[in-house]
Amino acid sequence: MNFIKGWYVIYTKSRYEKKTAQILTEQNFKVYLPLNKIISQWSDRKKKVEKPLFSSYVFIYLETIKDYLRALAIDGVVIFIKFGGRLVRVPDEEINRVKIFLNQFSEIEIRNIQDLNIGEKRKITSGPFENYECEIIKIDNKQKICVRIDSLQQSLVAEIHSYHLI
Repeated sequence: MNFIKGWYVIYTKSRYEKKTAQILTEQNFKVYLPLNKIISQWSDRKKKVEKPLFSSYVFIYLETIKDYLRALAIDGVVIFIKFGGRLVRVPDEEINRVKIFLNQFSEIEIRNIQDLNIGEKRKITSGPFENYECEIIKIDNKQKICVRIDSLQQSLVAEIHSYHLI
């Protein structure tokens, strides 16, 4: 196995991300668990809580193949994510982008671009058109969506990020 040191992705037991990250840290692994600060509503109160941004995923920096084998033995680790039989290595730039994104935005929602369909009606969650209803008219790529906003019997066409829609 040709091993390259870097960030890898662990799949954890359900709702075990924080505990797994804590155990890995105690075992001297470099770990990153992106946490999303959200407000949870109970019947009697609201509370700000931190939930993992990516459900059941923890990022771990591996130096050697021995680290990989050691990490597999940690309670809560189910498996390392693989594609085509190869471990998924996440570039440092991607980890840094997630960190920057989390520092700039709060209450982030992960949405698969395939969940958006042309002709669908959605609500814009932020920006100058916050709370406006819109219709998806074009999906350019994985980041930008073209929407139509009908207001005052006129149509405005805007290109926005998919994470601004609910």
